[in-house]
Amino acid sequence: MVFTSFMEQALAEARKAGARGEVPVGAVVVSPEGKVVASAGNRTRELSDPTGHAEILAMREACTALGSERLPGHDLYVTLEPCPMCASAISQTRIARVYFGAADPKSGGVAQGPRVFDHPQSHHVPEVYDGISAEDSEALLKDFFAEKRS
Repeated sequence: MVFTSFMEQALAEARKAGARGEVPVGAVVVSPEGKVVASAGNRTRELSDPTGHAEILAMREACTALGSERLPGHDLYVTLEPCPMCASAISQTRIARVYFGAADPKSGGVAQGPRVFDHPQSHHVPEVYDGISAEDSEALLKDFFAEKRS
């Protein structure tokens, strides 16, 4: 079986989020058959919802599409390391694999900070792969925040 990355789709969602004035983070949920089930970019400001992170929105959409609260066997591609809230939701949905781009030393919850999946309270621990299109993901974030500061 050949590995196919869906990070380009996640980056496209991140670019759309940035164009809306949201922090440019995008996420894509992929079925075990390799089909995109859902995709989203951050919408915290637009929705006035602190849970409007790309990962949460994509997982909600996928669960609704499949009529299930769980997504076993599914992959999640996200341009930024998931925060603790998103990591917990990933565990709850039983996502099989998480692929993320940029590390998040300030707010990450997977490889940084609380490392949610390392806790015994984590009901499910997905496989985690980091650094996928990291440079592109980091550039989007750096450019976004540089523009905000200027």
